[in-house]
Amino acid sequence: MTRNCVFSSLLSMLIWFSTPAFAHFGMTIPSDAMVMQKDPRTIQVQLSFSHPHEMVGMDLVKPKAVAVIANGKKSDLLNTLKEIKVMSRQAWSLDYKVTRPGIYAFYMEPTPYFEPAEDCFIIHYTKTVVAAFGDDEGWDKEVGLKTEIVPLSKPFGLYAGNVFQGIVKLDGKPVPYAEVEIEYYNEDGQLKAPTDYMVTQAIKADQNGVFTYAAPIKGWWGFSALNTADYKLKHDGEDKDVELGAVIWVQFLDWK
Repeated sequence: MTRNCVFSSLLSMLIWFSTPAFAHFGMTIPSDAMVMQKDPRTIQVQLSFSHPHEMVGMDLVKPKAVAVIANGKKSDLLNTLKEIKVMSRQAWSLDYKVTRPGIYAFYMEPTPYFEPAEDCFIIHYTKTVVAAFGDDEGWDKEVGLKTEIVPLSKPFGLYAGNVFQGIVKLDGKPVPYAEVEIEYYNEDGQLKAPTDYMVTQAIKADQNGVFTYAAPIKGWWGFSALNTADYKLKHDGEDKDVELGAVIWVQFLDWK
């Protein structure tokens, strides 16, 4: 190996070990998670892809699917998307008029994203739940995604410090000991983690796929459970692994 090659290898290793590997998160963030009688009836849902704590965005090409399930009925929202910028990168938004009491589960299936640093594709099935006009029946129902986090705690109406529980599922079955990554949406950029180890927190589900987490402060928190797909996708003619993420975004509020 030449001196230049040795130097290049050492430099690459230095960069690798000095750069924290922050988690990717698909994001579905509504303008209002609990629509009350005096609130505006139209909510905006922003769809993006990022490192939410560090506020580093990535381009989200137009998703493969975007929909809402309300009162047991699915409505396709893909054609309602408008291109916007979130964290200065390509993102999408939609406006949705809430007309009836009930639970509204918004979700997206993104177009597969190839991550060179991990040498794999990433598909994050991402959802959030909005409650309207006092009706909270059905907040624990599955959407039916390839992989998803099914809430065991209401995914709205939570105080900072409350516990959130969910069950990780893949192909409709619980995933024992699934690892769940958690990040705070540092929207105003003011929160600084004490160390890089605390940017992305990680916990493991139990033997039944159930995990528990208490959010320490108010705001939006993302929960992402990752599994490797049982299929591969082509990139430059080569088969690559596919990381499947089950992501849910949950808002916690202060007691006023």
